Amino acid sequence: MSTRATVLAVSLCFAAAFGANAAEHAFRPVTDAMLRRPDPADWLMWRRTFDAWGYSPLDKINRGNVGSLKLAWSIDLDAAPSQEGTPIVHDGVLYFPGPSDDTLALDAATGRKLWEHRRQLPEDLGKFVPFPQTNRNLAIFDRLIIDNGADNTIYALDAETGKLVWENTVFDYHTSHVKQGSAPFVVAGKLISGRNCQPQGGPDACVITAHDARTGKELWRKRTIPKPGEPGGDSWGDVPDAGRWHVGAWMMPSYDPELDLIYMGTSVTAPAPKFMLAGNDKQYLYHNSTLALRPATGATVWYYQHVVDHWDLDHPFERILLDEVVAPDKSEVPWINPRLKPGETRKVVTGIPGKTGLIYTLDRVTGEFLWARPTIFQNVVASIDGATGKVTVNEKALFTAANQTLFICPTTNGGKNWPAGAYSPRTKTMYMPMQNTCMNATATASEPKPELLYAITGETMITPDADGKVGTVRAFSAETGKAGWRFDTRAGVMALVATGGDLVFGGDVAGNFRAFDATTGKVLWETNLASQVTGHPITFEAGGKQYVAVSTGRSNMTGGLSRLTPDVAPDDSRNKLFVFALPAR
Repeated sequence: MSTRATVLAVSLCFAAAFGANAAEHAFRPVTDAMLRRPDPADWLMWRRTFDAWGYSPLDKINRGNVGSLKLAWSIDLDAAPSQEGTPIVHDGVLYFPGPSDDTLALDAATGRKLWEHRRQLPEDLGKFVPFPQTNRNLAIFDRLIIDNGADNTIYALDAETGKLVWENTVFDYHTSHVKQGSAPFVVAGKLISGRNCQPQGGPDACVITAHDARTGKELWRKRTIPKPGEPGGDSWGDVPDAGRWHVGAWMMPSYDPELDLIYMGTSVTAPAPKFMLAGNDKQYLYHNSTLALRPATGATVWYYQHVVDHWDLDHPFERILLDEVVAPDKSEVPWINPRLKPGETRKVVTGIPGKTGLIYTLDRVTGEFLWARPTIFQNVVASIDGATGKVTVNEKALFTAANQTLFICPTTNGGKNWPAGAYSPRTKTMYMPMQNTCMNATATASEPKPELLYAITGETMITPDADGKVGTVRAFSAETGKAGWRFDTRAGVMALVATGGDLVFGGDVAGNFRAFDATTGKVLWETNLASQVTGHPITFEAGGKQYVAVSTGRSNMTGGLSRLTPDVAPDDSRNKLFVFALPAR
């Protein structure tokens, strides 16, 4: 793997670099200590902190004044057909991951462009990598802005100028067919990356990698699919190594610095119906699992498999880390570990990791199952053994032959999908954006074919008992699992952020962007952005003033949800970044 200093890059740098906000002081390199305990004004990673809370302690915008929120500035983004970007902010500079590897640095208070870096991607990339434009987030470390390239590279830019510092090829996109939808995750100077891996790339494309953050040198790579003869290899039965496909890790992990463990979620296999592989009775490790890994080596400390998939219901989403009282309420939580002691405190990994919409709470030291509960309607998980954590699939949801059609809830859009939930330590509550969806799913083959990918097709619909409302924002106690408030709406709902002002911000695919009261769920403020809200919202401070930012555009997921509710779909699908603030006194 060769590191190159100047390859496939154009940097547009502006002489007036950095504006009034950022020019007042020299650039502060971002350290491990800053990532562990970020300045409240900053938003240094995808969910702001290693524990994936999606929470900011900022409280200048709060329940009492959020109704006065106004647009501070907005900017048009690259017009690529897929836009899911989430900004990061450091010392008054906002960095945005535009589609097709277009990175922007903006004055966070005014939106004034400081620099732009646009990589020149290969013209034939789309023939080998599906939807390569997707770019969800960025990483920042030392003096570098770091991202995974659409063409299976990893690269770093100078945070002050936007100039390319290093670039490294991870895969040949012609042969590996890997989609890089998320940026690296910075842990102790290492860049941890997962990826989506297409069947044509074979099992060696399904890897988690680590690179040196300062140089881009590869440190290790780990397959997510065991080979025959390796631990877990027999879980694929007699499927040869070449036929083991598509266990990706395409979203961001979490990290516990004290335990020195990364928590990475994995995706489904291809094809999805397991009768096409070695049968419906096998596990097919390590798909739909939480992997606890050592960042220095990639070694697996423990794993937990959430469900054996037959329907393309991925489980790579955010894992929320809490030191919390574990007291599941038996009136709402059906699956509980009988060894739990009343009111004991555990280090847990929790949240909704997959499209089924189930909350899973595990001991993050050992991987021991603690409790789980359904949220939205689903008919694929029948039960979970509290003592062992073993998940039993509903037999009526299992495909057994080609052309068989089954009624499955939710759809491949979720349930829950990549738009992340949030946790507030002030309310000890998790807030989750979910969808009420079902499908008539049909198995399209009798044996695996790379070109068929999941080998299912489906007619999607709104869940019959959802009163025609796709989107539902739900609140759940992290301690007890009890449901709190809920907000149901016609359009599908998107990612959330919680704040110290006791607010939860989130948008929907009709273009509405809202502020909820974190305690009651009451909508305190709302505006329409005239395009699908596809990015994760954040909040930050610049020049002593608090701002809220969110991006719009279009994605595969929001497009699918919009087709269920064409009556509320916005006419526009423009890619834009919006930043809001309270008006000056």
